Amino acid sequence: MLTIGEALRKSAEFLARKEVDSPRLDAELLLAHALDVDRLRLYLDFDKPLTAEEEGRYRELITRRGKHEPVAQLCGRREFMGLEFCVTPAVLTPRPETEHLVEKALEILRDAPVNAGETLEIFDVGAGSGAIAIALVRLAERPVRVTASDISAAALEVARANAERLNVSTAVEWIEADLFGERMGPFDLIVSNPPYIRAQDRESLDADVRDYEPPEALFAGRDGLNVIRRLLAESPQRMKPGAALLIEIGQGQADAVRTLVEENTSLEFIEFIPDLQSIPRVMHCRRSIG
Repeated sequence: MLTIGEALRKSAEFLARKEVDSPRLDAELLLAHALDVDRLRLYLDFDKPLTAEEEGRYRELITRRGKHEPVAQLCGRREFMGLEFCVTPAVLTPRPETEHLVEKALEILRDAPVNAGETLEIFDVGAGSGAIAIALVRLAERPVRVTASDISAAALEVARANAERLNVSTAVEWIEADLFGERMGPFDLIVSNPPYIRAQDRESLDADVRDYEPPEALFAGRDGLNVIRRLLAESPQRMKPGAALLIEIGQGQADAVRTLVEENTSLEFIEFIPDLQSIPRVMHCRRSIG
Protein backbone atom coordinates (compact mmCIF):
# COMPACT_ATOMS: atom_id res chain seq x y z
CA MET A 1 0.00 0.00 0.00
CA LEU A 2 1.30 3.42 -0.94
CA THR A 3 1.57 6.20 1.59
CA ILE A 4 0.37 9.68 0.67
CA GLY A 5 3.98 10.81 0.24
CA GLU A 6 4.85 7.89 -2.02
CA ALA A 7 1.71 8.38 -4.10
CA LEU A 8 2.53 12.05 -4.62
CA ARG A 9 6.12 11.31 -5.64
CA LYS A 10 5.22 8.58 -8.10
CA SER A 11 2.34 10.58 -9.57
CA ALA A 12 4.43 13.71 -10.03
CA GLU A 13 7.11 11.68 -11.82
CA PHE A 14 4.47 10.13 -14.09
CA LEU A 15 2.93 13.50 -14.95
CA ALA A 16 6.35 14.98 -15.64
CA ARG A 17 6.99 12.20 -18.17
CA LYS A 18 3.67 13.09 -19.78
CA GLU A 19 4.87 16.72 -20.09
CA VAL A 20 2.21 18.16 -17.79
CA ASP A 21 3.14 21.76 -16.91
CA SER A 22 2.93 21.54 -13.10
CA PRO A 23 3.24 17.85 -12.22
CA ARG A 24 3.76 18.16 -8.46
CA LEU A 25 1.02 20.72 -7.95
CA ASP A 26 -1.40 18.74 -10.09
CA ALA A 27 -0.57 15.54 -8.19
CA GLU A 28 -1.35 17.29 -4.92
CA LEU A 29 -4.58 18.86 -6.15
CA LEU A 30 -5.86 15.58 -7.50
CA LEU A 31 -4.95 13.59 -4.39
CA ALA A 32 -6.61 16.19 -2.18
CA HIS A 33 -9.69 15.88 -4.37
CA ALA A 34 -9.64 12.08 -4.28
CA LEU A 35 -9.42 12.13 -0.47
CA ASP A 36 -11.77 15.12 -0.07
CA VAL A 37 -9.25 17.03 2.04
CA ASP A 38 -7.24 20.22 1.58
CA ARG A 39 -3.62 20.15 0.43
CA LEU A 40 -2.26 20.93 3.90
CA ARG A 41 -3.79 17.71 5.21
CA LEU A 42 -1.68 15.75 2.69
CA TYR A 43 1.49 16.93 4.39
CA LEU A 44 0.12 16.43 7.88
CA ASP A 45 -0.69 12.83 6.89
CA PHE A 46 2.36 12.30 4.67
CA ASP A 47 3.11 8.78 5.98
CA LYS A 48 -0.50 7.63 6.11
CA PRO A 49 -1.21 4.69 3.76
CA LEU A 50 -3.95 4.97 1.17
CA THR A 51 -6.73 2.43 1.18
CA ALA A 52 -7.23 0.36 -1.96
CA GLU A 53 -10.32 2.39 -2.80
CA GLU A 54 -8.49 5.72 -2.34
CA GLU A 55 -5.56 4.54 -4.43
CA GLY A 56 -7.92 3.39 -7.19
CA ARG A 57 -9.71 6.76 -7.32
CA TYR A 58 -6.42 8.60 -7.38
CA ARG A 59 -4.89 6.36 -10.04
CA GLU A 60 -7.84 7.04 -12.36
CA LEU A 61 -7.49 10.81 -11.90
CA ILE A 62 -3.75 10.74 -12.53
CA THR A 63 -4.21 8.61 -15.65
CA ARG A 64 -6.70 11.09 -17.05
CA ARG A 65 -4.44 14.02 -16.17
CA GLY A 66 -1.64 12.23 -17.99
CA LYS A 67 -3.82 12.57 -21.09
CA HIS A 68 -3.91 16.33 -20.37
CA GLU A 69 -7.49 16.46 -19.17
CA PRO A 70 -7.61 19.74 -17.17
CA VAL A 71 -7.37 19.56 -13.39
CA ALA A 72 -10.37 21.88 -13.07
CA GLN A 73 -12.55 19.48 -15.05
CA LEU A 74 -11.23 16.47 -13.13
CA CYS A 75 -12.05 18.16 -9.84
CA GLY A 76 -15.19 19.83 -11.19
CA ARG A 77 -14.33 23.21 -9.73
CA ARG A 78 -12.07 26.25 -10.10
CA GLU A 79 -11.37 29.22 -7.83
CA PHE A 80 -11.90 32.68 -9.33
CA MET A 81 -11.86 36.01 -7.48
CA GLY A 82 -11.95 34.12 -4.18
CA LEU A 83 -15.10 32.22 -5.17
CA GLU A 84 -15.38 28.56 -6.11
CA PHE A 85 -17.08 27.76 -9.41
CA CYS A 86 -18.22 24.44 -10.77
CA VAL A 87 -16.80 23.76 -14.23
CA THR A 88 -17.52 21.14 -16.88
CA PRO A 89 -16.33 20.52 -20.46
CA ALA A 90 -19.20 22.80 -21.56
CA VAL A 91 -17.50 25.95 -20.26
CA LEU A 92 -14.19 27.72 -20.48
CA THR A 93 -12.26 27.26 -17.25
CA PRO A 94 -12.02 30.65 -15.45
CA ARG A 95 -8.49 32.00 -15.69
CA PRO A 96 -6.42 34.43 -13.61
CA GLU A 97 -6.11 36.81 -16.59
CA THR A 98 -9.85 37.43 -16.50
CA GLU A 99 -9.61 38.64 -12.90
CA HIS A 100 -8.05 41.84 -14.28
CA LEU A 101 -11.30 42.49 -16.17
CA VAL A 102 -13.39 41.93 -13.04
CA GLU A 103 -11.14 44.13 -10.92
CA LYS A 104 -11.41 46.99 -13.43
CA ALA A 105 -15.17 46.52 -13.65
CA LEU A 106 -15.46 46.74 -9.87
CA GLU A 107 -13.44 49.95 -9.91
CA ILE A 108 -15.71 51.46 -12.58
CA LEU A 109 -18.85 50.45 -10.68
CA ARG A 110 -17.49 51.91 -7.45
CA ASP A 111 -16.82 55.28 -9.10
CA ALA A 112 -19.97 55.43 -11.25
CA PRO A 113 -21.81 58.77 -10.84
CA VAL A 114 -25.20 57.43 -9.76
CA ASN A 115 -27.58 58.11 -6.91
CA ALA A 116 -27.08 56.22 -3.67
CA GLY A 117 -28.86 52.89 -3.74
CA GLU A 118 -29.47 52.98 -7.51
CA THR A 119 -29.02 49.59 -9.17
CA LEU A 120 -26.40 49.56 -11.92
CA GLU A 121 -27.23 47.54 -15.02
CA ILE A 122 -24.49 45.31 -16.49
CA PHE A 123 -24.41 43.05 -19.55
CA ASP A 124 -21.94 40.14 -19.66
CA VAL A 125 -21.47 38.77 -23.19
CA GLY A 126 -20.34 35.14 -23.27
CA ALA A 127 -21.12 34.11 -19.72
CA GLY A 128 -19.61 30.61 -19.77
CA SER A 129 -19.47 29.34 -16.19
CA GLY A 130 -20.91 32.64 -14.97
CA ALA A 131 -17.66 33.59 -13.26
CA ILE A 132 -17.61 37.24 -14.35
CA ALA A 133 -21.30 37.94 -13.77
CA ILE A 134 -21.41 36.22 -10.40
CA ALA A 135 -18.17 37.79 -9.17
CA LEU A 136 -19.49 41.26 -10.04
CA VAL A 137 -22.70 40.67 -8.10
CA ARG A 138 -20.88 39.23 -5.10
CA LEU A 139 -18.07 41.79 -4.94
CA ALA A 140 -19.55 45.09 -6.16
CA GLU A 141 -19.87 47.78 -3.51
CA ARG A 142 -23.11 49.03 -5.06
CA PRO A 143 -26.30 47.18 -6.03
CA VAL A 144 -25.96 45.67 -9.50
CA ARG A 145 -28.14 43.66 -11.82
CA VAL A 146 -26.51 41.55 -14.54
CA THR A 147 -27.90 40.20 -17.78
CA ALA A 148 -25.57 37.47 -19.03
CA SER A 149 -25.72 35.75 -22.41
CA ASP A 150 -24.21 32.68 -23.99
CA ILE A 151 -24.91 30.81 -27.22
CA SER A 152 -24.50 27.49 -25.41
CA ALA A 153 -27.46 26.10 -23.48
CA ALA A 154 -25.10 23.66 -21.74
CA ALA A 155 -22.89 26.52 -20.54
CA LEU A 156 -25.91 28.39 -19.19
CA GLU A 157 -26.91 25.33 -17.17
CA VAL A 158 -23.51 25.47 -15.46
CA ALA A 159 -23.80 29.23 -14.93
CA ARG A 160 -27.28 28.95 -13.39
CA ALA A 161 -26.08 26.22 -11.03
CA ASN A 162 -23.13 28.37 -9.95
CA ALA A 163 -25.42 31.36 -9.38
CA GLU A 164 -27.75 29.30 -7.22
CA ARG A 165 -24.91 27.79 -5.21
CA LEU A 166 -23.35 31.23 -4.65
CA ASN A 167 -26.69 32.83 -3.77
CA VAL A 168 -26.96 35.38 -6.58
CA SER A 169 -29.76 33.87 -8.67
CA THR A 170 -32.08 36.83 -8.18
CA ALA A 171 -29.46 39.33 -9.38
CA VAL A 172 -28.52 37.66 -12.68
CA GLU A 173 -30.69 36.91 -15.70
CA TRP A 174 -29.26 34.27 -18.03
CA ILE A 175 -30.26 34.37 -21.70
CA GLU A 176 -29.38 32.03 -24.54
CA ALA A 177 -28.33 34.42 -27.28
CA ASP A 178 -25.61 35.34 -29.76
CA LEU A 179 -24.04 38.42 -28.14
CA PHE A 180 -26.96 40.61 -26.98
CA GLY A 181 -29.91 38.91 -28.59
CA GLU A 182 -32.84 41.33 -28.51
CA ARG A 183 -31.70 43.18 -25.38
CA MET A 184 -31.10 46.89 -25.94
CA GLY A 185 -30.42 48.24 -22.46
CA PRO A 186 -29.22 50.87 -21.93
CA PHE A 187 -26.51 49.46 -19.69
CA ASP A 188 -24.09 51.16 -17.32
CA LEU A 189 -21.36 48.63 -18.12
CA ILE A 190 -20.76 45.93 -20.73
CA VAL A 191 -18.13 43.25 -20.11
CA SER A 192 -16.97 40.30 -22.17
CA ASN A 193 -14.35 37.60 -22.31
CA PRO A 194 -15.03 36.62 -25.92
CA PRO A 195 -13.31 34.00 -28.08
CA TYR A 196 -10.17 35.64 -29.48
CA ILE A 197 -7.79 32.88 -30.62
CA ARG A 198 -6.94 32.68 -34.32
CA ALA A 199 -8.32 29.55 -35.98
CA GLN A 200 -4.90 28.68 -37.43
CA ASP A 201 -3.35 28.67 -33.94
CA ARG A 202 -5.41 25.69 -32.82
CA GLU A 203 -2.62 23.11 -33.11
CA SER A 204 -0.18 25.30 -31.17
CA LEU A 205 -2.38 25.36 -28.07
CA ASP A 206 -1.71 23.17 -25.05
CA ALA A 207 -3.62 19.91 -25.28
CA ASP A 208 -5.39 20.86 -22.02
CA VAL A 209 -7.10 23.70 -23.90
CA ARG A 210 -7.24 22.40 -27.48
CA ASP A 211 -8.75 19.01 -26.68
CA TYR A 212 -10.95 19.70 -23.66
CA GLU A 213 -12.36 23.23 -23.74
CA PRO A 214 -15.34 24.30 -25.91
CA PRO A 215 -14.05 25.57 -29.28
CA GLU A 216 -16.85 28.12 -29.58
CA ALA A 217 -15.40 29.86 -26.51
CA LEU A 218 -11.88 29.91 -27.95
CA PHE A 219 -11.72 30.62 -31.69
CA ALA A 220 -12.81 33.71 -33.61
CA GLY A 221 -11.76 33.59 -37.25
CA ARG A 222 -8.48 34.11 -39.06
CA ASP A 223 -7.28 37.02 -36.91
CA GLY A 224 -9.17 36.15 -33.72
CA LEU A 225 -11.13 39.40 -33.84
CA ASN A 226 -14.43 38.37 -35.40
CA VAL A 227 -16.41 38.51 -32.17
CA ILE A 228 -14.62 41.61 -30.90
CA ARG A 229 -15.53 43.45 -34.11
CA ARG A 230 -19.18 42.61 -33.56
CA LEU A 231 -19.00 43.66 -29.91
CA LEU A 232 -17.56 47.03 -30.82
CA ALA A 233 -20.20 47.53 -33.51
CA GLU A 234 -23.21 46.44 -31.44
CA SER A 235 -22.35 47.74 -27.96
CA PRO A 236 -22.63 51.55 -28.30
CA GLN A 237 -26.37 51.57 -29.01
CA ARG A 238 -26.88 49.57 -25.81
CA MET A 239 -24.72 51.79 -23.57
CA LYS A 240 -25.63 54.88 -21.62
CA PRO A 241 -23.53 57.93 -22.59
CA GLY A 242 -20.20 57.58 -20.81
CA ALA A 243 -20.80 53.91 -20.00
CA ALA A 244 -17.78 51.61 -20.10
CA LEU A 245 -17.03 48.59 -22.27
CA LEU A 246 -14.41 46.08 -21.09
CA ILE A 247 -13.21 43.29 -23.39
CA GLU A 248 -10.53 40.70 -22.69
CA ILE A 249 -8.13 40.37 -25.62
CA GLY A 250 -5.31 38.05 -26.65
CA GLN A 251 -1.57 38.58 -26.73
CA GLY A 252 -0.50 40.70 -29.68
CA GLN A 253 -3.99 42.06 -30.40
CA ALA A 254 -3.76 45.44 -28.67
CA ASP A 255 -2.85 47.56 -31.71
CA ALA A 256 -5.53 46.02 -33.90
CA VAL A 257 -8.19 46.35 -31.22
CA ARG A 258 -7.29 49.98 -30.52
CA THR A 259 -7.58 50.74 -34.24
CA LEU A 260 -11.04 49.14 -34.31
CA VAL A 261 -12.13 51.26 -31.34
CA GLU A 262 -10.80 54.47 -32.83
CA GLU A 263 -12.61 53.77 -36.10
CA ASN A 264 -15.91 53.67 -34.19
CA THR A 265 -17.10 57.27 -33.74
CA SER A 266 -19.41 56.23 -30.90
CA LEU A 267 -16.55 54.96 -28.72
CA GLU A 268 -13.58 56.55 -26.96
CA PHE A 269 -10.52 54.46 -26.15
CA ILE A 270 -9.43 54.80 -22.51
CA GLU A 271 -6.68 52.28 -21.75
CA PHE A 272 -5.36 48.75 -21.79
CA ILE A 273 -5.09 46.91 -18.48
CA PRO A 274 -2.01 44.64 -18.45
CA ASP A 275 -1.74 41.21 -16.89
CA LEU A 276 1.03 40.17 -14.51
CA GLN A 277 3.39 39.65 -17.48
CA SER A 278 2.70 43.25 -18.64
CA ILE A 279 0.74 41.96 -21.66
CA PRO A 280 -2.25 44.17 -22.57
CA ARG A 281 -5.11 41.93 -21.47
CA VAL A 282 -8.24 44.07 -21.12
CA MET A 283 -9.39 46.84 -23.44
CA HIS A 284 -11.27 49.67 -21.72
CA CYS A 285 -13.28 52.12 -23.76
CA ARG A 286 -16.49 54.09 -23.22
CA ARG A 287 -19.41 55.39 -25.19
CA SER A 288 -18.86 58.96 -26.29
CA ILE A 289 -20.75 61.50 -24.22
CA GLY A 290 -21.19 64.10 -26.95
